[in-house]
Amino acid sequence: MTVPAIKIEQVHKRFGNLHALNGIDLTINQGEFFALLGPNGAGKSTLINILAGLLKPTQGKVSVMGHDVVDDYQAARMVLGVVPQELVFDPFFNVREMLRFQAGYFGRGRENDAWVDEVIENLGLTDKAHTNMRKLSGGMKRRALIAQALAHKPPVIVLDEPTAGVDVELRQMLWGFIKQLNRDGHTIILTTHYLEEAETLCERVAMMKQGEIVALDTTANLLEKLAGKNLRLKLGNAVLPTTLLPMLKSGENGVYTLALTEPNQLEYVLSELRKAKINIEDMQLFEADLEDVFMSLVGSK
Repeated sequence: MTVPAIKIEQVHKRFGNLHALNGIDLTINQGEFFALLGPNGAGKSTLINILAGLLKPTQGKVSVMGHDVVDDYQAARMVLGVVPQELVFDPFFNVREMLRFQAGYFGRGRENDAWVDEVIENLGLTDKAHTNMRKLSGGMKRRALIAQALAHKPPVIVLDEPTAGVDVELRQMLWGFIKQLNRDGHTIILTTHYLEEAETLCERVAMMKQGEIVALDTTANLLEKLAGKNLRLKLGNAVLPTTLLPMLKSGENGVYTLALTEPNQLEYVLSELRKAKINIEDMQLFEADLEDVFMSLVGSK
C-alpha cells in the first residue's frame, strides 16, 4: 500500500497560553496538488514549520512519505523541500554554488548537477547562475530560493506564498515548472493569498481558521457547496440604493459587486435600480469563486 505524502494525526501546538494548532488531522496523498489556505494567524506557518522539523508538535504525529518528522527527522527532511516566505540566502556564493551546496547537504553530489541545471533553466536563472546572491534583485532572489528548495529533487514540495510580490513573468514561469513537476509525480502543497491560483492549480483544498481545519474537500465540491452568482455593476457616479446594501460584497469608484443567492434576485436588483432612476453603464454576471467560499468560511471573526 502506498504511504501518504503527508500524514498529520491529531496535532496540537501550544505556545504558552496560545493554542496555535488544535487537533489537526490531514492526509495528503502522493502526487496531489494541494492547497492549504487560511487568514493570517490561522496556523498555516506553524504547521509548515512542524513539517520541516523547525518546531515539534506539543501533541500528535506528523510524517512525510512515511517518515516521522520527530523520530525519523533526517529521512523526513530528505524527502521534503520547502520554499519559505522570507528571503533568506547565503551571501557568499553565486546561484549555482548555492544550489550545489544545498544538494550536498542532502547527500547529492555531482551526479545531481544535471538536475540543478534543469532547475536553473526552468526558473529563468541561467543568466544569473554565476552571480553572487547579494547582487540579485528581489525577484531573482525569490527564484533562487525556489530553486534551493528543489535542489535535492524532493518528492514532496511545500510552497509557502511563493508568488507574493513577484512579477507576472515569474509567476507564469514558476507555475509552468511546478505543474510539470506535479505531472512527473511530485506532491505539491501550496499556501497562497492569491486564491485564484489555488482554484486553478489545486485538486483539493483545506481551509484553516484559528488553528483548526474548517473545510477539506475537492476544489470542485467546495465551489458547488456555495450556490449563487456574483453581479458586477458599473454605475458611474451613482450611489447604490440602500435597499441593495445587504447584498453588497464590494464597491469602489462606481463599480459594485453584489452576491446573488437566488436567480430571482437579479430582477429585484434591476427593479431597485430602475426605482432609483440609476442607469447601468455595464453589467456582468459570473459564478462564485474560491474567494467567496473562503470568505464564507473563514472571513468572519
